[in-house]
Amino acid sequence: MRFLQPVVLSALPLASILLVGATTAPVPFLPATSATITVRNPLALARRAETISLPLRKLPAAVRQLGATVQVRDGATQAVLVSQLVDMDADGQPDELLFQTDIPARATQTFVLQAGQPGPGDATRTTFARFVPERTDDFAWENDRVAFRTYGPVAQQLAEAKDPSGTLSSGMDCWLKRVSYPIINTWYGRHVNVKPFAYHTDIGEGYDPYHVGSSRGVGGIGVLEGGTLFVSKNFAGYKVLAAGPIRTVFELTYAPWPAGGRMVQETKRISLDLGSNLTRYEEHISAAQALPNCTIGLTLHEQKGEVNADRKAGWFRYWEKVDDSFLGTAVVAEPRFITDYQDHRSPQKDQSQLYIVTKPKDSVVVFYAGFGWQKSGQFASAAAWDAYLAEFTQRLASPLEVKWK
Repeated sequence: MRFLQPVVLSALPLASILLVGATTAPVPFLPATSATITVRNPLALARRAETISLPLRKLPAAVRQLGATVQVRDGATQAVLVSQLVDMDADGQPDELLFQTDIPARATQTFVLQAGQPGPGDATRTTFARFVPERTDDFAWENDRVAFRTYGPVAQQLAEAKDPSGTLSSGMDCWLKRVSYPIINTWYGRHVNVKPFAYHTDIGEGYDPYHVGSSRGVGGIGVLEGGTLFVSKNFAGYKVLAAGPIRTVFELTYAPWPAGGRMVQETKRISLDLGSNLTRYEEHISAAQALPNCTIGLTLHEQKGEVNADRKAGWFRYWEKVDDSFLGTAVVAEPRFITDYQDHRSPQKDQSQLYIVTKPKDSVVVFYAGFGWQKSGQFASAAAWDAYLAEFTQRLASPLEVKWK
């Protein structure tokens, strides 16, 4: 990457530059470019809804000085794109500038950063996350394709007190949506104002038929040792770092939990991008004594579905019938993290799971987990779900090449 001296913004409107003998028409004012971004797709496949993340500290000073008034334009069409500033360390200052692109196979695109208002986000197609006290204390998140939730400390306390309204689980739940607009607030609103747990019934937007229980659901973790999977209880705290439109980011913290004589410290940094069926998990897990692994779980429910995996590429999935449709769930991780996987079947309720065994690097492992629901119209078959996962791992292994000047 090359870093040039900042370009001085010109006050001269382009419309004032005339060509002799030419017929002129009004030209809209475009602020001078502060940086040009070049993006190259090295793969022989088209990529949709790819998020470009630009670290602000490395961009030219002229861009950094624009603050919230930085604008991203498509270099070919001059269209203003939706963009998002993200403060990843919660210090009150943005750290990254995000925007998205669809880029053809082997293609190169350019974008310009300049002074101006970002493109307006679409409230009907966004990412979102929030704490949900009206349903005990869930935490839920979604984008235009999928939605998820997990469970908090009050739900744990109720469960431990044998209250049937409680939930004791650190597993990850799938909410099967089949609309692109947000549903979290609406579904919880129906729970409060129409009928308790009304979101278990599909009235046209989707529903929650997915059972987690004490399983890992889709992407819950544990420590596997001596044939036993040790797991945490419910999350103890949360912090939202960003809430759309392109990316939602939050952290869940857990009370220390025992694993084979060790006390485990755990924090999850979870993010979900617009257009993706998979949530990204940055799992921070450690103990005073070295942990043998961090094992990611994918529940197999009643063991009536079909497991498929490509360990070399780094994807693992389950395809099962849910009511009158089919659901594909999956875990994806870079092969450098993966040490093993096990198709674990058990007569115990909620304990049949696909185990993806990983070795954290410096107490961190990164993976993705999510689902594709046939009834949403996104994936017609298990083969289509497998193709999505295969392409996802290719994109993960060969990220877009981004340069700026």
